[in-house]
Amino acid sequence: MQLLDIGTYFTSEQARDTAPALGSELTDDAVRALYAYPTVVDRPWIRTNFVASIDGSVTADGASAGLGTPADARVFGVLRELCDAVLVGAGTARAENYGGVSLSEETIARRVANGLAPVPTMVVVTASGSIDPDSRLLTDTAVEPVVVTSSTADRSTVTALRSAGATVIEVSGRSVCTRDILGTLTELGFLRILCEGGPGLFGQLVADGAADEVCLTVSPMLVAGSAGRIAQFTDATETPMTRAHVIGDSDGTLLTRWVRPS
Repeated sequence: MQLLDIGTYFTSEQARDTAPALGSELTDDAVRALYAYPTVVDRPWIRTNFVASIDGSVTADGASAGLGTPADARVFGVLRELCDAVLVGAGTARAENYGGVSLSEETIARRVANGLAPVPTMVVVTASGSIDPDSRLLTDTAVEPVVVTSSTADRSTVTALRSAGATVIEVSGRSVCTRDILGTLTELGFLRILCEGGPGLFGQLVADGAADEVCLTVSPMLVAGSAGRIAQFTDATETPMTRAHVIGDSDGTLLTRWVRPS
């Protein structure tokens, strides 16, 4: 992968001074530096990560995995390495057959050396609590997931999730609003957040001004069809973003990072 463009946003003066040269091949350490969270994080910083086709489709054959490329997988791994928690909607977790985050021993050692927990926690948002207690989220994970649901969720479902090992946090009302999500993350001490969708959750965060940055991979293919976009909400919301960088791979993949101005 090569650095094709770098904007004006840097997480620190050190990041600015040590930024790789344009056109240079990126080492793993250089990729980690480009995607570093801000040096000082005193509230949940919501980073979202999506892959889309050239024509804007978020899925191929019904799943985002169909759009993946080696470069996208490489950055995906780095993003998970750097975060405290992975935030995801239940619909995406079901569609993509999510399990817990799995990391190599080398990656775990780097995280611990940098003051992070060995493995990020999966935080799943579902107003109805509709998660199968026998799903990979609970059976294939090194860290118990956190489920944020509403007080109207089915009681038997909540009980089953807790029995399966999940930490279930119930918020008042029939839905899980952005304030509830941010409050839960803060209470749990999760500040470096990687949101992996889906489009409904991302659209909610955008509408509420809570999406701090977007990491968007443009996969070198056209899909057409009727697949949706990366963010969906009832009303349009315009949010100006600052370009942080653009990385290109030899297969045509473009990896972009955009940050909301403070």
